[in-house]
Amino acid sequence: MTQEPAVEQLIARGKEALARNQYLAALDDLQSAAARRPEFADVQNLSGVCLSMLGRPDEALAAFTRATELNPGYVEAHLNRAITLNDLGRLDEARASFARAAEADEEKGGGGRFSSAAAARLANLHGELAETYEQAGAPDEAVEQYRRAVELRPRFLDIRTRLGRTLIELGRHDEARGELQAVLEHNPGFVQARSNLGLALFRAGQLDAAETEWRRCLAQQPGSAQVSAYLGMLERRRAEAASA
Repeated sequence: MTQEPAVEQLIARGKEALARNQYLAALDDLQSAAARRPEFADVQNLSGVCLSMLGRPDEALAAFTRATELNPGYVEAHLNRAITLNDLGRLDEARASFARAAEADEEKGGGGRFSSAAAARLANLHGELAETYEQAGAPDEAVEQYRRAVELRPRFLDIRTRLGRTLIELGRHDEARGELQAVLEHNPGFVQARSNLGLALFRAGQLDAAETEWRRCLAQQPGSAQVSAYLGMLERRRAEAASA
């Protein structure tokens, strides 16, 4: 039986194909990665680039929009979105998107001595390194890298959400809750962050609060299998407590 490639392999392969202008091959790998890790803003942005080069601007726009929803500080995605809107003749929206890109570029996001572009690049590199540590079974080192990324660009919500999830797995529920609540302050519609917040609350024994977050997830994304599974887990926990 052939083993399915890891998400990181799909992303790396997609980037390599994109660099060789093999847009269909790149898109196939990137969309496979996005299906498994929909919270990765850079994968959405790269998928949009492929779609744009393939002459599919409406789909490209949807991908760029998703990237900016996941990461409101993603300058490149805002620019790609603006260019696509301009090509589609939606000039007012394009101007607004260009303006948002300029605003995001001006927000240093804790980058300190680094330029905005350099801080963004470094934050993404720290995020990639954190993923590698996680794959190697070293979550504490992953947290350290995620924190460096967040210090540089606190509005990179996809990276901050991954930090929250890793903290949950380490049993550091209060820290996870703080990170995930910060994400939701910037983007209340980020379902993955809210789902993880519910998990942090559940693991901390705050069952009612967890249920509230998961019900809000279902209201935002009806039919979510993951959230439904979490609610089933919660009901089992309550039933066990009642029978004890």
